[in-house]
Amino acid sequence: EKGMTHFQEMSVGGINPTELIGALINQKNSILEGLEFVQDIVEGSMSILLLNKDGIYAMRDREGRTPIILAKKEEGFCATFESSAFLNLGYTHYKDMGPGEIDLITPNEVKVLKQPNEHMKICSFLWVYYGYPTSTYEGINVEKMRNRCGELLAKRDDVKVDNVAGVPDSGIAHAVGYSNTTGIPFSRPFIKYTPTWPRSFMPTNQAQRNRIAKMKLIPVAELIKDKKLLLIDDSIVRGTQLGETTSFLYDSGAKEVHVRPACPPIMFGCKYLNFSRSNSEMELITRKVIKEIEGDEVSFETLKKYADPDSEQYALMCEKIREKLGFTSLRYHRLDDMIESIGLDQCKLCTYCWNGEE
Repeated sequence: EKGMTHFQEMSVGGINPTELIGALINQKNSILEGLEFVQDIVEGSMSILLLNKDGIYAMRDREGRTPIILAKKEEGFCATFESSAFLNLGYTHYKDMGPGEIDLITPNEVKVLKQPNEHMKICSFLWVYYGYPTSTYEGINVEKMRNRCGELLAKRDDVKVDNVAGVPDSGIAHAVGYSNTTGIPFSRPFIKYTPTWPRSFMPTNQAQRNRIAKMKLIPVAELIKDKKLLLIDDSIVRGTQLGETTSFLYDSGAKEVHVRPACPPIMFGCKYLNFSRSNSEMELITRKVIKEIEGDEVSFETLKKYADPDSEQYALMCEKIREKLGFTSLRYHRLDDMIESIGLDQCKLCTYCWNGEE
């Protein structure tokens, strides 16, 4: 019934977001009007698949921060976040929905109810970290992007090491690109064991996350002892897990551990999604280091200086992080290189967590 806002489902003491969105859609006279209403009033990201007697209503969020990809086969159509979901089911790519687009999907057709917006801010972390390697977004495959990431990291680097390794699993493709470019052998000095916890950041308790992450990495001593290693991780957020990984490599006999994150230093907590691992600015190692240097009150203008890879402040921040985490050397991917690795215009990408620009 239109106007009803009674909430029955609760989640950790708060309103269930799905139920809340349903109540907002219910404020209008039709599903299409309700979906448009939700797009207008919800800040951040929220894409919807809604099934009723008409078919499946698919709505990509207003800024297109997350994808919805449509595929087809003889029997009909499907909609998914990950294009890899339909690859082995007999479907072929139909289209990527545009930002703000609303479609009605039936077995016979995809009817566009609202045309997409020109403006898009898709999350860059899709390619860097949380997208599945076989998935393709906006025509750009995740695995290929990560290979390019490693290639551009390598072109700015001159470190002398014995092997290149990716912190599994999201760092591996970056490391392959780095290895292919430099000719430095790729190796797997530790293997990830993941039958139960596919994502180490899933538990809400940080100590539990750290413990699970440590348990998942099993060393191969023969590939570590007396070696100079270069590690590529998708990102450094709090630094806790990567610091522990480095310690465990030294304990296993590594001579040197050089670190090359596949994205720039994360400076700002994500306001839009919960995928980028950077929701709390107080926990970011960059902000902790900046606080030690600058004190409690740090202006946005000062933070921008620390985000500039050509500034003295940036170099000082990186050196402090290197010292804290025990790396032999540390060099981040530059934002301009990361954007080039993706291959979309910067105006179409959300890079807020690196430069604070909305």
